[in-house]
Amino acid sequence: MRHQKAGRKLGRTSSHRNAMFRNMATSFFKHERIETTDAKAKELQKIAEKMITLGKKGDLHSRRQVLRVIHDKVVIRSLFDTIAPRYQDRNGGCTRIFKVGRRHGDNAPLSIIELVTDEKIEKPKKKSPDKKKK
Repeated sequence: MRHQKAGRKLGRTSSHRNAMFRNMATSFFKHERIETTDAKAKELQKIAEKMITLGKKGDLHSRRQVLRVIHDKVVIRSLFDTIAPRYQDRNGGCTRIFKVGRRHGDNAPLSIIELVTDEKIEKPKKKSPDKKKK
């Protein structure tokens, strides 16, 4: 039984899984949006939220902790200088996942994970049907 064992194995060894998520996190912060499978997106969301939280602290120790996961110094600079200050007022919830359908080759469920923007998008209100005059 898998009691008290968090996280998905995704059919990979632990070293392969760690390397894959490091690469995905680097790409995610570089492009601020990536398309991947549902399971990988849900696992990446946990890592990305932790990196943004460390970026909001902004001290040297946090920068070194992020450096353990993301090995691209340009991406780390952008995380600490531009991405993390955007979410200074938020307590989590900096990423969102959209389900976009199925992959053509193996029918795997695909999702887009992206950083949340603060722009309020208002949905157009539905017009009530006009009552016919008699």
